[in-house]
Amino acid sequence: MKYLFIHQNFPGQYLHIVRHLVQNDENEVVFISEDNQNAIKGVRRVRYRMPRGAAAQAHLAVRELDMGMVRANEVEKAARTLKNLGFQPDIIIGHHGWGELLNIQDVYPDVPVLGYFEFYYHTEPGFDVGFDPEFPLQPQMLPIVRAKNAINLLALTGPGYGQTPTDFQKSAYPAWAADKITVLREGVDLEICKPDPKLAKKIFKLGDIKISPKNKLITYVSRDLEPYRGFHVFMRALPRILEEEPNAHVIMVGGDGVSYGAPLASGCWREKMLQELEGQLDLSRVHFAGKVDYQDFLRLLQRSDAHVYLTYPFVASWSLREAMAMGCAIVGSATAPVQEFLTDQETAVLVPFTEPDKIADGVLEVLYNKPLATRLRRTVREKAEQTLCIKSYLAEYEALIARLVAKHKPEAELSSQENAEEVKQLAKSVKKPASRRVASKTVAARTPRTAKKAVSTTATTKSRPTAQKVAAKPRKTASVKRRS
Repeated sequence: MKYLFIHQNFPGQYLHIVRHLVQNDENEVVFISEDNQNAIKGVRRVRYRMPRGAAAQAHLAVRELDMGMVRANEVEKAARTLKNLGFQPDIIIGHHGWGELLNIQDVYPDVPVLGYFEFYYHTEPGFDVGFDPEFPLQPQMLPIVRAKNAINLLALTGPGYGQTPTDFQKSAYPAWAADKITVLREGVDLEICKPDPKLAKKIFKLGDIKISPKNKLITYVSRDLEPYRGFHVFMRALPRILEEEPNAHVIMVGGDGVSYGAPLASGCWREKMLQELEGQLDLSRVHFAGKVDYQDFLRLLQRSDAHVYLTYPFVASWSLREAMAMGCAIVGSATAPVQEFLTDQETAVLVPFTEPDKIADGVLEVLYNKPLATRLRRTVREKAEQTLCIKSYLAEYEALIARLVAKHKPEAELSSQENAEEVKQLAKSVKKPASRRVASKTVAARTPRTAKKAVSTTATTKSRPTAQKVAAKPRKTASVKRRS
């Protein structure tokens, strides 16, 4: 099969499926994206460049749509080049979030599209906006939040099919869109992401950080250290944790940027929280590792004595799945996306997101109660084996693709047959016996001008030479175009 993937940050959510597909020599995989240093052997990259940023004079609420349409235009150009070179995919798979798929139907109208629907924004309770009382939603932000769904809505009302990785994410979308979106649960490689109890018996090193086997290691991982992932409330839980467990060390992985939510007016959340907690933390036991490579990330989770994962009611991180597969003793927020993966006291200890004291209680419970921690490690790994197996995920992915391609072919064939039948019926309606053709010309000479036009238009369907004569007259050509 021929696959066309589209995602501005290659390979995005498609790392595992693309690696899997290129292992089959009968598959051809082409990927349209912006330029980056990532590479997967066997994948043909087609890169595009953004010609500009968001229009400065545009209303804040429409800037995402503006950028989405710019991306759609650039992807369309890249796709037309592919088509002109003879590439005809069997299926197109891409992420709807950045608008890149909005024009793809104009290039490949007969190819099924499977789009990734990540999140639908809300202004009512139950989701990320307004969830944290520390950051109440300002009335002037309401229309801007609603406008963030412009690309979502264009994608939902366009042709194609959708996928999303969790029930929570699907529930965010309007009920009328439910039939269009399939829940395809993402998996992790259980052979790579697995427990390694031996690490706890050795000195653990991460850069300049050293953790003795005598130390309890608390871990926290996020792409960026920010409120959406509970960094601020976790930091507020640390003074008590470190005071009550003098052997505890904390390693936090994450950058100083902003992946989700609004940036600070100046500085970063790490600096802000250190300033807020000045004098309350033993900084010799609090380690900020920044962003680390994947192997160090895996080793860190394997060594962890208590892994903290907090999130708003938003998209769950990949690190949560990987922590489960690693058999971490997880202290998680009692929020919907986490509760879809974990159950309190069965596979994790779940705590209120907004209460630092309760977060500290959960961490200390895991550190002090060894039988509980041992049981949580075992049951969460079992849960991962049952629900997060990468092989099952890839098999379900391929099955979904096969269903969509098979479903689309009969629809395309039926449409083609219907078009052919319409042409056939049209041809029958304009054919006349030879004796009547002469009569038609005679009548045309004596009829009013409007009737003459109608007869002349009919005559264009008789033969190629006649059509060429009519095409030379602009008004009659327009009539022929309306008829086709």
